[in-house]
Amino acid sequence: MKHITILVPEGQGNLSTVASIVGASEIFSEANAYWKKNENKELYKVELAAISQKVNYCESLITIRPQITVSTITKTNLIIIPSSLIRSYKKATKRNQLLMDWIEHQYKHGAEVASICSGAFMLASSGLLNGKSCSTHWAYANVFRNMFPEVDLKEQKLITDEHGIYTNGGAYSFLNLIIYLVEKYYDRQTAIYCSKIFQVDINRETQSTFAIFSAQKNHDDDVIKKAQSYIENNLHEKISIEDLSLKFAVGRRHFDRRFIKATGNTPLEYSQRVKIESAKKAFESTRKNVNEVMYEVGYSDTKSFREVFKKVTGMSPLEYRSKYNKEAMVH
Repeated sequence: MKHITILVPEGQGNLSTVASIVGASEIFSEANAYWKKNENKELYKVELAAISQKVNYCESLITIRPQITVSTITKTNLIIIPSSLIRSYKKATKRNQLLMDWIEHQYKHGAEVASICSGAFMLASSGLLNGKSCSTHWAYANVFRNMFPEVDLKEQKLITDEHGIYTNGGAYSFLNLIIYLVEKYYDRQTAIYCSKIFQVDINRETQSTFAIFSAQKNHDDDVIKKAQSYIENNLHEKISIEDLSLKFAVGRRHFDRRFIKATGNTPLEYSQRVKIESAKKAFESTRKNVNEVMYEVGYSDTKSFREVFKKVTGMSPLEYRSKYNKEAMVH
């Protein structure tokens, strides 16, 4: 029988970690039961595995007792890395070095690996993501980029699938990844069955709709901070990046390089993200129409506004307004 390993890491977990472990285990168990009913055999043995025989989370509020320790697993087909607690990540990495060495060894011997949400930090620290694309929770995107510059982060993507490595976006979107893996490891029919049982949208592809853009000012470049503030305080203007660099007496190319280094975005991308975030809030909380909001955030061309809005959020302005402001649609 083939094998799926759901890891139970130590020292970096919270309730989301527990939820992703339990959720993955439950969906794979249901897929196994469905497969057995139709094919008269179980396809995979699904086991929780750790370094030790029990792992405590949330100050021992929850204790998980894995069925097996990783040292006794000689071969597995798929490894699931659950989400982790970012603020204790560096300390926990040392405690889980054996786990990461095991993941790397298994991958090199044919296993595939999937990380859930912030579990991408553990996966990236193993080096297996270098030169590959990856997703994680949008809220951790800047921290991730700074820590792992050799990884191609696709923060808007819900799921990435490359060279036997799978990653997914934030929080409970891990359910979409598990359904995706059920289709890969079982078949489409089993995936559809599980999506119906657990009521998970089988065709969801992006997490852009849920992203909340923050100011990205956790850096020491005072000139770039002033430029960011200028962009944020002049939303209604169509700001020329050339003029902006002149305003702060920095050559255009050098300005771009400094801006990217400090924020992870080009000045144009940053300006677009700030404007679209303001537009999103207006659509969520007011009854203003698309044109009113568009002019407020410095766009005069409807086509251009719609294209940038959809690029950032994955939805058109009207679709976003309809989804997040029911009152606006009633009136």
